[in-house]
Amino acid sequence: MDGPADTPLQSAPFDEAHSVDEVDPATRYFNRELSWLEFNRRVLAEARNPDYPLLERLRFLSISGSNLDEFMMIRVAGLEGQARRGITKTSIDGKTPLQQLAAIREVVLELEAGQQAALADLRPRLAAQGIRIADEARIAASQIKWLREWFADHLLPVLTPQAIDPAHPFPFVANLGIGVIFHLTRKSDGEGLVEMVLIPAGVPRFVRLPGEDEATWVAVESLVCRFATLLFPGFDIVGDGVFRVIRDSDIEIEEEAEDLVRYFRTAIQRRRRGRVVLLELDQQCDAEAEALLREQLAADGAMVIKTDGMLGLRGLDQVVEEDRPDLKFAAFSPRYPERILEHDGDCFAAIREKDIIIQHPYESFEVVVDFLRQAARDPAVVSIKQTLYRAGNQSPVINALIAAAENGKSVTAVVELKARFDEEQNLKWAAELERAGVQVIYGFTEWKTHAKVSMVVRREDDGIRTYCHFGTGNYHPVTANIYTDLSYFTADPKLARDAGKLFNFVTGYVEPRKTEALAISPIDMRETLYEAIDKEIANAQAGRPSGIWAKLNAITEKGVIDRLYAASQAGVEIELVVRGICCLKPGVPGLSENIHVKSIIGRFLEHSRIWAFANGYGLPSTRAKVWISSADAMSRNLNRRVEAMVPLRNRTVHSQVLDQVLLANLLDTERSWTLDASGDYTRVASRGDEGFNLHHYFMRNPSLSGRGGAGIGSVPKLSLRRGGG
Repeated sequence: MDGPADTPLQSAPFDEAHSVDEVDPATRYFNRELSWLEFNRRVLAEARNPDYPLLERLRFLSISGSNLDEFMMIRVAGLEGQARRGITKTSIDGKTPLQQLAAIREVVLELEAGQQAALADLRPRLAAQGIRIADEARIAASQIKWLREWFADHLLPVLTPQAIDPAHPFPFVANLGIGVIFHLTRKSDGEGLVEMVLIPAGVPRFVRLPGEDEATWVAVESLVCRFATLLFPGFDIVGDGVFRVIRDSDIEIEEEAEDLVRYFRTAIQRRRRGRVVLLELDQQCDAEAEALLREQLAADGAMVIKTDGMLGLRGLDQVVEEDRPDLKFAAFSPRYPERILEHDGDCFAAIREKDIIIQHPYESFEVVVDFLRQAARDPAVVSIKQTLYRAGNQSPVINALIAAAENGKSVTAVVELKARFDEEQNLKWAAELERAGVQVIYGFTEWKTHAKVSMVVRREDDGIRTYCHFGTGNYHPVTANIYTDLSYFTADPKLARDAGKLFNFVTGYVEPRKTEALAISPIDMRETLYEAIDKEIANAQAGRPSGIWAKLNAITEKGVIDRLYAASQAGVEIELVVRGICCLKPGVPGLSENIHVKSIIGRFLEHSRIWAFANGYGLPSTRAKVWISSADAMSRNLNRRVEAMVPLRNRTVHSQVLDQVLLANLLDTERSWTLDASGDYTRVASRGDEGFNLHHYFMRNPSLSGRGGAGIGSVPKLSLRRGGG
């Protein structure tokens, strides 16, 4: 789906007569928030993608809804907070908070309308395949009796009607809460009354009617409206209205907080009662009820959206779980690295022989878990150190660390309490780990520890050896099946010593004066990137080969963007794969005509971060400098987080990441969108048989470093000179 012709991202072309620093920010950069909304527009476009099975299209619609909810809870709430406090600090493109909010509101309304249109398109298509997302008014008469009984038995006992009058203050509506407000009259005396019914958080969003031949799903709020007479006997229903609330859900860290655990426990409670930033209403909402909702929930200037469709589209993920494999992507089983199997499952023996890099989800996350499980039971292992940013609800990684501590190992876990929306879960994991004897560290008050590092120290015949795992993604078994990430295993002594320094930095605030290989933010990662870009500029100016390839989730950091602009002006060819937010403007004459940006949206969520620098040789090359990282090119990653950037020096690992992973991303034509200087994203048109789908490529081909000595499944060599692989 192309961006609209008058997208707010547009700006005037760059004037070559001026230096870069003199150019108006709006001409030089895209707005961060509007760029994110463009990303969600691409996600929503996948709900209309005819290449996808219907339930996968519904999944993308649900993801789009969930993404937009989080954007409102965090980004819009933050801007509104700045506006209320009179803050006029401008964004990278020169917009004040109020100016950004005005532009955001316009695009959010477009996206909401697009989401409802996508649902309206999917409903009849799903119904034709035996899956009905029922409109409450169109439920068959034969089904109403069953629904009435279900409502009386399962829903009615947990619903609490709340009168709204001077004796009853307006009820509190939780974040993401859905409710129905009723305008009633008492039959006995004709007196009017307003009542509110909130849907309890533990109630499923949809009810599935019994039946194997056809699946009918009904939203619970529609049942509350249909069977309101059971709730209000003796009253006439004059009107009703379904509504939904989104609140400010960010947690601001107070640097003077003495006890982070206690602080976050109370902050989580405060978040649930944050200021309302969005009120959603159904189009048929009773006028009197709507006026009351606006007065009580939107008086502070919260955005109000009225929709003729369904509220809370994130809840459609429940329908997606319908057992219809014919309407989903074909089942895919991740491979287990052949190299480790050749060593009878001994991770340490395989890593000791040669570095290994695993690309999830194509290679199984189980190898990461097995690495820790083996460490937990291995009598030769002395200690384990582990960072934990997000680990999920059911975490085999946590269980392995607990087992290691119970087996007498020295185990240290750095648990990040500031992982947004995972704070509560991480508090629970921290308590469980401490009970098992794990030394739990919470890191810095003002910085998040976002680096993904595991370190196992083992006593061997020739002395102490340290095995490390560096990841671009979280130690989370569920997202590892969806996100494309890299897991790098090595016994390189230099990287081991640097990993030790990183842990000492987090646990004891001992800042490493010098590292041998790793770049660590906020210490020297920015400088390392700057130096690498500057070297490409120098090579281009000296007439030597130059080039930069990068794969990121986001690029917003002004300093990195400006250096890439300078590189483009020097003649460096730059290829960027940026899935989400991109504040850099590609293809602007005199500024960035040598920079090309694409975004890949598909079956898997692209999440790995990779940098490659030509280093005086044409890309791709064995002489190129290649790094993987836990960090995006964002100010928060470079300034306010502890991150790691790891150089790849092993020849096979280097080739896998540069000649396989990065090159496949650049060659993809079937899941790619290209960004132009005006801010429009255009879906790349596949060229018939010449089209290339990177997800299909990796699902079919083993990794270079993990395929073992037998070389099973030879990997087709990719080349920039052709459109497929």
